[in-house]
Amino acid sequence: MRFEQPLWLWLLGLVAALVVAYLIAQRRRTKYAVRFATLPMLEKVAPQRPGWRRHAPAAAFLAALTVLTIAIARPVADIRVPRERATVLVAMDVSNSMAATDVAPNRFEVAKQAATQFVEELPEQFNVGLVSFARTATVVSAPSTDHQATVAAINSLQLSDSTAIGEAVLTGLQAVRTIDPEDPPPSRIVLLSDGGNTAGRPIDEAAEAATQAGVPVSTIAYGTAEGTVNLEGRDIPVPADTEALRGLAEATSGSFYEAASDEQLRDVYADLQSSIGWTTEPREITNLVAGGALAAALLAALASLLWFSRLP
Repeated sequence: MRFEQPLWLWLLGLVAALVVAYLIAQRRRTKYAVRFATLPMLEKVAPQRPGWRRHAPAAAFLAALTVLTIAIARPVADIRVPRERATVLVAMDVSNSMAATDVAPNRFEVAKQAATQFVEELPEQFNVGLVSFARTATVVSAPSTDHQATVAAINSLQLSDSTAIGEAVLTGLQAVRTIDPEDPPPSRIVLLSDGGNTAGRPIDEAAEAATQAGVPVSTIAYGTAEGTVNLEGRDIPVPADTEALRGLAEATSGSFYEAASDEQLRDVYADLQSSIGWTTEPREITNLVAGGALAAALLAALASLLWFSRLP
């Protein structure tokens, strides 16, 4: 929590002084009663003391003063609110290694199903597009609010040779620039790959371009380390380059994930959907805090009237 006018917090010292004064007054009252009466006489003459109830109204009143002082200082808190607009570019690896069966029935089918669910659950006002990449990168579906067009594009993907991760990011950046150049919405690229960069421009160049454009790239290292694909009668290992994908995400202020199963991949997309769909904004909460102060003051008055037939 932060404060727009923190100088008003000095009033908390006044509240603390009132607490000390109250405690001193209570102590003096007890000493006076004991000094001028014997204990047996007090038991017969003095009524039964209300115990903790005697202090409850004063405590509530002091709490109200404390909260009211905080309200005067105009507190500001970071509140999680839904985004009104954004552009999400899904970049999917369609290299031949996606045919590996370490993720049943194979990486490619599971990746398409998970990406489809991710797109369908994004807020309908978001622009969503699709880039596929193998030897080169292609905008298969331009970013728009027509999410079903992106879903259809995902289902139409076909496998090819090589993996051009850098090209995928650079092509994705070109696509997101087409959305409202005068007032572009926040954008993010979500890139899934099960291999390393084997074609096109290097990942470092793409990361620098994304950083300059202010577009985070969240990456998903997909598949198991033991995954293989059969090409021309040979089983070829196809592990994801986790270090390169992690570096790309970190360099662009994105998030890095690893997914080695259908369930893990769906969890990753669910987490991304949650983080992309919401943002944290500073909001002044003076009214809320002032309401708490009023509630505490009313509680103090009500307790005093019910228990002692007087206001504190």
